[in-house]
Amino acid sequence: MGQHILAVVLAVLVMANGAQAGGNEWNDSFPKAKKTLERQVYHDHRVTLYCGAAFDEKKNVALPEGFRAPKHEKRAGKVEWEHVVPAENFGQAFPEWREGDAQCVDTKGKAFKGRKCAEKVNREYRLMQADLYNLYPAIGAVNALRQNYNFQMLPGEEPDFGSCEMKIADRRAEPPVRARGQIARTYKYMADAYAPRYRMSRQQAQLMDAWDRMYPVEQWECTRAQRVEALQGNENLFVKRPCQDAGLW
Repeated sequence: MGQHILAVVLAVLVMANGAQAGGNEWNDSFPKAKKTLERQVYHDHRVTLYCGAAFDEKKNVALPEGFRAPKHEKRAGKVEWEHVVPAENFGQAFPEWREGDAQCVDTKGKAFKGRKCAEKVNREYRLMQADLYNLYPAIGAVNALRQNYNFQMLPGEEPDFGSCEMKIADRRAEPPVRARGQIARTYKYMADAYAPRYRMSRQQAQLMDAWDRMYPVEQWECTRAQRVEALQGNENLFVKRPCQDAGLW
């Protein structure tokens, strides 16, 4: 009995301290998530995560001087909403993604799996996919080249986009300094809110801890988290606490 009471007390303390923050339970529509971000979060701060490029209400991007994207020129002029923690990274935890489902058959009778099947069948997956904390504006060409690669330092590699110092090589990506703190606190939130569906590797967790320490919160990150919390109803304590400590909340 004493052990049971202790376990309950510890659980309450964990909840009070914000570990296992809880994820999105508000919206399971990815298109609605993107529209919400455009209209209610970024309406007065239309700036992309990686390259700091301005964009307008029609998603047109003002490319930074010296920006290059020869492989994806058509997608360079528009902003896209990128999952910082790639959908495949948590999608692989769902059997519908890996193996398909009886409901995942197209009009020609052909079975399918992957993201399309998980999105069709599993609401838990849709909630993760539509989590506002994990979605950021990116130049379409950057989103295209980054794909589903995890972040890692790439010493010796040259930037892939000219003046925007985003590096992509060997199925890995190194983001510019300006994005690293936000990325780290997003990864930590996703791993906390959606465990055990999503887990970081030890190497990835070490890198995100380092970036979290090295690149502290700034006003926009705090404002963004405030707005997302008001809309989505749950906290990202990895942003909220340091913002409060810094007097930015």
